[in-house]
Amino acid sequence: MLILTKSILSLMVGFIIAVIMGLILVPVLKRINFGQRISEYVGESHRKKEGTPTMGGIIFIIPTILSILFLVLDNRLEMTYNLLIIMVVFVLYSFIGLLDDFLSLKKGKNEGLTVIQKFIGQIVVALIFFAIYMKYNGNTSFIVSTLGINIELGWLYGVFILLLLVGFSNAVNLTDGLDGLSGGLSTIAFIAYALISLFIGKEDVGIFCFVLSGAIAGFLMFNAYPARVFMGDTGSLALGAVLATVAILTRREVTLFVVGLVFVIETLSVMIQVFWYKTHNKKRLFLMTPIHHHFERKGYEEPDIVKGFWLAGIICAVLGIFFAVWI
Repeated sequence: MLILTKSILSLMVGFIIAVIMGLILVPVLKRINFGQRISEYVGESHRKKEGTPTMGGIIFIIPTILSILFLVLDNRLEMTYNLLIIMVVFVLYSFIGLLDDFLSLKKGKNEGLTVIQKFIGQIVVALIFFAIYMKYNGNTSFIVSTLGINIELGWLYGVFILLLLVGFSNAVNLTDGLDGLSGGLSTIAFIAYALISLFIGKEDVGIFCFVLSGAIAGFLMFNAYPARVFMGDTGSLALGAVLATVAILTRREVTLFVVGLVFVIETLSVMIQVFWYKTHNKKRLFLMTPIHHHFERKGYEEPDIVKGFWLAGIICAVLGIFFAVWI
């Protein structure tokens, strides 16, 4: 009963602080002209979004950090090595995204950090993750209890961490193309992992996930259609990386591909499109990728696509919880 109360409280605290942060930050971002530059390829329906403030990920990043620090300082939450790793990844990936967004705005086009610069930053974060992980845990086995898999990876576990961080940070980033899409799916995924974490006894991870879920829900008050602010790379890179981090620390890495299946499909649609284009005389399999843009080109309204993807995300989350806990 106590953990249920603490979970609901964490969710609500994250939500309330994020809403307050949004009410303060959105007008400020508009005033200083931190407007998103829209790609010329996405169509006329998106061109009207030109100038919508970006870097909105700050709306859920700062409240989450403040909430966790308050809980730790108030002795309501212990600063475990799991929580330390999550916070480090969250802050550093937020910084990478923030720098990318800032450079994009400075250049006046959708080009911030180069691919190499981003990758170097992600390697550094993965190395810090691996160093802290090895100091406090040291278990480098890839374990999937449900399938009876237990493979010792040794130092390759660090490479595995890097691949998951890079893969899911980019997957959430690619999905962030419609108002409320990535934020809603992230909220669903983190609630799923919050429940999984509590079930397996990792209260620290679970509370973090509830706080972050509430904060993202607060952000959606400003990001749902029609969006008044975009999360930008500041938010999307951090969310994907932290989602991967939570999956690793709960030893439910394979579950991530079930809970985050929509993110995976969005990423695969881009990869398949590139492959198809290069191998079929520059013909395209989809009208446009990531695949949410394909449905737009087919004539579906943006809010309907988002609601459909959210529903798919909920189904995947339920299946992921079942896979992680009960099978």
